[in-house]
Amino acid sequence: MASDPSNVMQAVSTRVFQRAPLSRVRAPWWRQFSERRKIDARDALLAKSDDHAASRDTDAVGAPHITHRVKVGLLWFVLCALALITMIAAIGIGAYQIPATSVIDILLGTALSPFGIALGMPIDSQQSAVLWTIRVPRVLLGVAVGAGLAISGALLQGLFRNPLADPGLIGVTMGAALAAAFVIVMGGALVPNVAQLLGGALLPIASVLGGAVVVLVVYRIATKDGATSISAMLLAGIAITAFASAGIGIMIYLASDAQNRELSFWTLGSLARSNWGVLAIVLPCVVLSLIAARLLAPQLNALALGETEASYLGVNTQRVKHLVLLVALIAVGASVAFCGPIGFIGLVAPHCVRLLAGPDHRTLIPAAALLGAILTVCADLMARTMVAPAELPIGILTSLLGVPFFLILLRRNGHQWSAS
Repeated sequence: MASDPSNVMQAVSTRVFQRAPLSRVRAPWWRQFSERRKIDARDALLAKSDDHAASRDTDAVGAPHITHRVKVGLLWFVLCALALITMIAAIGIGAYQIPATSVIDILLGTALSPFGIALGMPIDSQQSAVLWTIRVPRVLLGVAVGAGLAISGALLQGLFRNPLADPGLIGVTMGAALAAAFVIVMGGALVPNVAQLLGGALLPIASVLGGAVVVLVVYRIATKDGATSISAMLLAGIAITAFASAGIGIMIYLASDAQNRELSFWTLGSLARSNWGVLAIVLPCVVLSLIAARLLAPQLNALALGETEASYLGVNTQRVKHLVLLVALIAVGASVAFCGPIGFIGLVAPHCVRLLAGPDHRTLIPAAALLGAILTVCADLMARTMVAPAELPIGILTSLLGVPFFLILLRRNGHQWSAS
């Protein structure tokens, strides 16, 4: 049956004026094409979000299903509970055992004492000294380092649109490690005045500068005519990682026995240098990185559609790339500077959260930071207790966890990323 011509014309005119302003009728054809691409990208994004919301709220037969908000809330509850239990356990367990009840009494007593509230339980002075001098700074440093590595991993995975990305992919970690190895082996001989002036701060400063130099070199190589190529950035990072590995090998060859032991232990990662002064430097850097990363989350969500589509949605992709690299550098540099390279936390934590809560970076980044903190504290607890009274480098344990995870991930989904 034929439709009424007046109704057809009304529907067509309504659709045209809803999607485009009247001024576009007289615009040049290339401007019309560009505007049409922007509108199509916007409509595709809205349709995708609507379909995703509908699919997560109802199952295949239309029955009510658990909502995404409930899933995220349950994930946050589990992560917070695990973080609390892990931290209390890590504070109490060690060469000098402190019962969990004593840990809670000491923490609550210290927190309530400024308000004049005293707990009835007596506090052992030796336990309190061990807790506040050794255990609490180390656990909090593990929280900060794990969160920083997970934040940088989530940012780089969003930037490269590849869940196999981690902070070591563009060479930042190995660049910082090479600078630290150079300071350990050659710093006292080449720059004795600077080494004497800075003392223990020379190593972390050199690590941060080494990571910054790598970022600048990678960005310089990958940028041409104002546009930064992601594939060129990855290839440059691989080349710089190989170069840094060769440089670390040369430093190991030139090092003395004492320097070799320090270098080997540092390059494998350790939280043994934890104290309140180190924590006062690392923790603000990680907190600032978390805030900046959370502000970049909407842009990373748009970038997941592709650079072209993100630019149609009004995202300045070049600016986002610069900010992501800068924030990742701050988070990784602060962590590597004092603890050495700790592998695979930046790979495992964001991907696990992505499997549970979805790809929305507004949830992914803070949840990955919390999971990275839990994994790092657990790995450090195992490193302190497995061969007590000696201590394993934490990087060995994280690699034992991360390498099988990486291979399983590559086996299951690698063909999809190579096809894309």
